[in-house]
Amino acid sequence: MKTRLLRSVSPLPALIAAALILAGCAVGPDFKRPDPPGVSQYTPGTPLAQTASANVSGGAAQRIQNGRDIPGDWWRVFRSDTLDRLIAEALKANPDIQSAQATLRQAQENVSAGQGALFPTISGSTSGTREQSNSTASSATGGTRTVTSVYNVYNASVDVSYDLDVWGGTRRNIESLQATADYQRFQLEASYLTISSNVVTAAIQEASLRGQIEATRRVIAIDRDSLDILKRQQSFGQAALADVLAQEAALAAAEQLLPPLEKQLDQQRNLLTALAGQLSADEIMQKFDLAHLKLPANLPVSLPSKLVEQRPDVRAAEANMHAASAQIGVAIAARLPNILLSANGGSSSYNFAQAFAPGTGFYTLAAGVTAPIFDGFTLYNKQKASEAALDQADAEYRTTVIAAFQNVADALRALQSDARAMKAAVHSEDTAKASLDIVRKQLNEGQVNQLALLNAQTTYLTAVIVRVQTEANRLSDTAALFIALGGGWPAGCVTANWRDCAMGEAANQPKI
Repeated sequence: MKTRLLRSVSPLPALIAAALILAGCAVGPDFKRPDPPGVSQYTPGTPLAQTASANVSGGAAQRIQNGRDIPGDWWRVFRSDTLDRLIAEALKANPDIQSAQATLRQAQENVSAGQGALFPTISGSTSGTREQSNSTASSATGGTRTVTSVYNVYNASVDVSYDLDVWGGTRRNIESLQATADYQRFQLEASYLTISSNVVTAAIQEASLRGQIEATRRVIAIDRDSLDILKRQQSFGQAALADVLAQEAALAAAEQLLPPLEKQLDQQRNLLTALAGQLSADEIMQKFDLAHLKLPANLPVSLPSKLVEQRPDVRAAEANMHAASAQIGVAIAARLPNILLSANGGSSSYNFAQAFAPGTGFYTLAAGVTAPIFDGFTLYNKQKASEAALDQADAEYRTTVIAAFQNVADALRALQSDARAMKAAVHSEDTAKASLDIVRKQLNEGQVNQLALLNAQTTYLTAVIVRVQTEANRLSDTAALFIALGGGWPAGCVTANWRDCAMGEAANQPKI
């Protein structure tokens, strides 16, 4: 039957070829990528070249390397194998990433489904019926008689239809679907960046909490030792009961700080476990402290023109613009005449064995044109709505770009401020410790000045906690800079093995 059909409808390929030639234009705007912002730096004035430094672990100056690209696996700048392993687990097992991957696959399948509309639609059908008909015939005696006929009818046919897509509405729809798939791809990149940055930030916060707990316990030990001295002196009549009670109150106040910190640490452990895609009962093995997170000495800062290329939220906003632009073409094409070619061919017989015998074939060729005449301005308003959607997407894109530049500028300002704060915090801790040592020496010698002791203890406790927090802030704001710059994920990494892709990109980057 197929061979017979092809011979019967031989004009069809020529019609399809003519349709493809005619369908060479696409109405609506052709999307053009927005130009990158015409600025060369993120902050006004002279670009920051180097931060301040403090003579303490974690207080080294950081050099800003403007115009340098950041590595894909940017978290390695902290030189923590423990952190590397946890991020690898999180990027593999976190359900948010798996959800984003599935959404991307869905969008890609929608593109493939939309591309099917560029080809002819072919369907086949077969049927068999048994029929009875009655007819009147003349009899031999001159009268009439009723003749009953029972017979079978077999039909086999193939239907072909093709939408000419003269105005490119189908192609614009495919373009929109592809842009939507690009949007989902950048959303997946954003998921990688979000999960890795959340793990880094949570790990630094855990390290900060451990440092604060350790510092608080150290101060508690000093306060307890001072209380023992006062109690001994009271027993010799060298100290008043009021001094002992005041010191006990100071010790209790310091001890009161521990439970909230320990609670935060436990909750931080739960957060890291969840980010790794595990239930809280299956706590992760990795633990973090400030001593094992190294502050990078060199900070590459991408050019502003490069930022819009590597920030996934900016690229997603651009893809959203592209999809909205293509939808204008779809709306315009819907208002114009549409041409549909169709063909039908097959065979029909009273006997299945003769279904493909000569003389049983048939075919039809048809072409139709449909055009909207009046629809209450529905299609016109849909076109205007599509144009407004593009304006909205354009405004959202510009908002995203402005926010991206703000994020980088904020991170640079924070690093500059953190370095000065670190220097001041170290000086404050050193002087507070020296003051406390002098007061405690006086206490040992029986020269009790309870007010001076309490003030020195409180000042030292505050200073040591602030110093730990400031050290953690430098690490957190360093991570914030890499995040603001887009995390360095190379284009296409999310569709390949992320680890190999990130490592390959990192191999081309100078050491940080």
